[in-house]
This record gives sequence, C-alpha cells and structure tokens, in this order.
Amino acid sequence: MNEIFAGVANLGFPIVVSIYLLVRVESKLDNLTNSINELAKAIAAKEKYI
Repeated sequence: MNEIFAGVANLGFPIVVSIYLLVRVESKLDNLTNSINELAKAIAAKEKYI
C-alpha cells in the first residue's frame, strides 16, 4: 500500500490509475488473443472435414 501512495504522491493520481489499468488490461488482452487463436484453429479443423 505504501508503494501505491508513494506513486500517487510522485506521479499524480491520473498517471497511477492509467498504469494500473494498463497492467490489468494487458492480461485480459493476452487471454483474448489466446482465445482467438484457439477459435481460428477450431475453425480451420472444421473446414478440413467439410
């Protein structure tokens, strides 16, 4: 918690919130990318049987 308060004091609230949101969104984007790749593989496999 002290690190967060130090970050707010040094960088300002908007910058700290932006960094926090970017870190959270990055993991969600990785999951989304993996899901899209799996979907593309599943579609390609389905097309082979048609």
